[in-house]
Amino acid sequence: MQFRELFTTLQKNNYSVFSFEDILAFFPGESRVNLKRMIHRWAEKNWIQPLKRGLYELTYPGDLSIPDLHIAGKLYSPSYISLETALSYYSLIPEVSMAVISITTKPTRRFKNKHGLFLYRTVKSACFTGYYVEEQRGFPFLMAEPEKALADYIYFKSLRRKKVSFREDRLEKDAIRALDKSKVKHYAGLYGIKIGGFYAQL
Repeated sequence: MQFRELFTTLQKNNYSVFSFEDILAFFPGESRVNLKRMIHRWAEKNWIQPLKRGLYELTYPGDLSIPDLHIAGKLYSPSYISLETALSYYSLIPEVSMAVISITTKPTRRFKNKHGLFLYRTVKSACFTGYYVEEQRGFPFLMAEPEKALADYIYFKSLRRKKVSFREDRLEKDAIRALDKSKVKHYAGLYGIKIGGFYAQL
């Protein structure tokens, strides 16, 4: 198989980020040994870039500027963007998170590659909800609703036996007031958390 065949197939199927198993599915006639050899050669030429073991992105003929939020969902699935990353996305906190933080039902994980740091926090299956498909530059990813991102944040603070403080956590009060309180209450309830004390700070 030539790289041109791989590139054409991935582009046709909108696979800018792809796994070793994806390539095998597209080219079932290729042996695993030969395919690993070709992947190594293409990576050395910087035609593809490893994101983690067995996962790659196309980097030839040019940088596709794949958003980090799209990369996050490909690195570890199922997962959706939440916590500080989502709070910043919705301007509920002023600063941009230094890492892309996601929620998953799988074990906690951490990945680092050329895009940066990616963190994944674990919740039970019943709490893996409250997200939707968002897009950046045509690349899809799963994003928490603002109310769910806030509920997730309150929950993980509670695990450290800490309460959310508007001042210390730099939460934007006006943005919080604009949220659907009933939805925040519902999502927090999935964690067995009451939000009366939180809203009393408003």
